[in-house]
Amino acid sequence: MRRNGHVETIYKYALVILLLVVLFNLGQALFFMMTDKGQSKRTVWALTRRIGLSLLLIAMVALGIFMGWLHPHDVGQF
Repeated sequence: MRRNGHVETIYKYALVILLLVVLFNLGQALFFMMTDKGQSKRTVWALTRRIGLSLLLIAMVALGIFMGWLHPHDVGQF
């Protein structure tokens, strides 16, 4: 197996974990919104973290495509 294959695998796992963290923050914001009833800023902070993590996720996907670790729809792969 190629040495670069390990990097691709680890990178894909990191992307999946980051996506799960984004979804967890979204669920956390929903929970805080339903329980706090506007009495605290926990909902805002959870949504702010989600936005930041989503931007990081998009940047990681773009970097992975640029570095050749990710191949969207296997286009250009021989």
